[in-house]
Amino acid sequence: MDHLPLGPLSKSINRLVIMALLFAAWSAVLVARLCQLQIVEHDKYLRMARNQQEKREAIAAPRGSIYDVNGFVLAMNENSRMAVVNPARIDDKAFAAGMLARVLNVDASRLREDLENAAQTVHPGYLVVEPRLTPERAEELKRLKLDWLEIREGDIRWYPNKSLAAHVIGTVNREGHGQAGIEKKLDRELNGEPGVARVIQDVRGHSYEQTIEKQPQPGKNLYLTIDARLQRVAEEAVRDAVVANHGAHGSIVAMDPYTGEIRALANFPTYNLDERPRPGEKPTGIENFAVMAPFEPGSVFKIVTLSAALQTTQLTPTTMIDCGNGTIRIGKRVIHESHRGFAALTMQDVLAFSSNIGAIQIGLKVGRDGMYNYIHKFGFGQKTGIELPAEGTGRLRPVSKWQEASLYSLAMGHEIGVTSLQLAQAGAVIANGGFLVKPHIVAWRQAPGKEKEIVKPPAPVQVLDPQTVITMRQMMERVVVVPGGTGHRAKVLGYSTAGKTGTAQIFDYDHRVYTHSYNASFLGFLPVVNPRIVIVVTVSGTTGEAGYGGHASAPAFQKVGDFAMRIIGVPRDHPDEVKESLPKSAPIDNENDLAIAGLTEPPAFEEEAEGAAGDLPEVTYAGSRAPKLTGLSVKEVVQMSAEHGWAVDVLGEGLAVAQHPEPGAPLPPGEHIRVRFRRI
Repeated sequence: MDHLPLGPLSKSINRLVIMALLFAAWSAVLVARLCQLQIVEHDKYLRMARNQQEKREAIAAPRGSIYDVNGFVLAMNENSRMAVVNPARIDDKAFAAGMLARVLNVDASRLREDLENAAQTVHPGYLVVEPRLTPERAEELKRLKLDWLEIREGDIRWYPNKSLAAHVIGTVNREGHGQAGIEKKLDRELNGEPGVARVIQDVRGHSYEQTIEKQPQPGKNLYLTIDARLQRVAEEAVRDAVVANHGAHGSIVAMDPYTGEIRALANFPTYNLDERPRPGEKPTGIENFAVMAPFEPGSVFKIVTLSAALQTTQLTPTTMIDCGNGTIRIGKRVIHESHRGFAALTMQDVLAFSSNIGAIQIGLKVGRDGMYNYIHKFGFGQKTGIELPAEGTGRLRPVSKWQEASLYSLAMGHEIGVTSLQLAQAGAVIANGGFLVKPHIVAWRQAPGKEKEIVKPPAPVQVLDPQTVITMRQMMERVVVVPGGTGHRAKVLGYSTAGKTGTAQIFDYDHRVYTHSYNASFLGFLPVVNPRIVIVVTVSGTTGEAGYGGHASAPAFQKVGDFAMRIIGVPRDHPDEVKESLPKSAPIDNENDLAIAGLTEPPAFEEEAEGAAGDLPEVTYAGSRAPKLTGLSVKEVVQMSAEHGWAVDVLGEGLAVAQHPEPGAPLPPGEHIRVRFRRI
């Protein structure tokens, strides 16, 4: 029987069967894929989804505060509203600057320049245009609804004393990391350990849920050895010395000779810590010359030469030294005294009158190896290890690289580079009984809720014998008190004072010659029998005889030394001295402390006019009556104390409810004002 042809119905059924098979196959693939996604690879895709929605963010730890040795606030964090913009997203920067300037009450053209410079920096997406917004201005900026503007809440570093101890404290950058001073050197300790938060975001990147996975560990508070009261006086003294003597810059270091604790470290020029540099602007005045800038010390270095001689030769203070009538020949070269020469001087008068020829003759008796050995023992040519960045090692060549005249030059303070900090360390050797101590500027550290960690410096190393120390102290005292001595302007009335002036010609490296521009220094300590403070003053770039160490630097030493004795509370060991400046009938100064740098002819100087320095202003501490501080907030009290130089002990939080001494009560120099605060 013949097969009948398939009709239209059969063809339709076949197509349905094929479609059903295809659908079943597609469904099987889909089910398999779903099983793979939902079961086999579930964890993988869950992680991917979470990675898109979740984000782990670091939680900055509260940065530790910095205090002086008496608990006076030098740096701390405060909560603030900040106006932050993204310059890269601003098309019309002039319009944006005008809009922001109207609200913030700042200069529009200056703000426009900042926006343009910030857009070209390494971090173009972040610029703080106002670090401290008032609530009113914050609300006004929010109402503008600008997509390139953000109001942030966060901590900002606050320096209540502005420029006080700027080179010691340093600053932080916009990421909150130190970029100078203690802030940089001990950044890790101050920063603490950041925490971790898990944040869930929506499709627009807005966070709507946060879980703290690790709590941040606050940074340590640092208590420095600096005394803010003495620091302020030192900064005023070095500023006055530089300005009055038309110098380029200057520094002062005041140190406890027994412990190595730095009580003051000042530089001029300086800068305001609370003023952040503008985008693209290089900050000025940030160089810490006292620690990082080596210079030839000149005649102040003669204390090392004479100390080495007392240790290694038979010379005594009364030994006569041939001074060659002011000249000495070194091969084809002739070195002169800077002023009149002497036929012969005792060893102690070589120091008092700062004879270059006498120092050379003494250095020759010590010898090359002996000089190098004691220069190194005094700490030169090596870092002190102080807790500040960019410390200089100075310059001290090994004996194998000395030239024929190097011993001559070194004996009077040339062919060597030292820092003011190294000079203070060397002066402390004589002041403390013959030991090299390591300078340090951190007294102790303290993490919140923990015991304080007191800094223990390395054990001192003996450099000089006790008899050498006593002899050097006596000879250095003569520099200040003997008629014609170079250091009479350093005399602190009522106290025995010892020291040495120094004046060194500055070398012009471009033209390879010594100039008639000087580094003028004074190194001293007081009282002589039991020294409590070593002070080094250096003014660089002075000219003329008035730019010598005795003129330019000794008065600054006198000012700082006098104030230091009062706040430390040292009784006068010369109480009968009359408190007045030197009389007008004082003898003409010898001022022979210029260490001639191997010149064949001495520089021509005019004779010094007869008489001494004018009256130095009396330094007083914060007035004689206690101010009224009750009713003020902690911040207001800290700001006022910073402005007026009061030493205030802050107890508690909130508003000041009590103080001692009472308002209007006598306030002796150096006394602290204890203020009790309470939340009301």
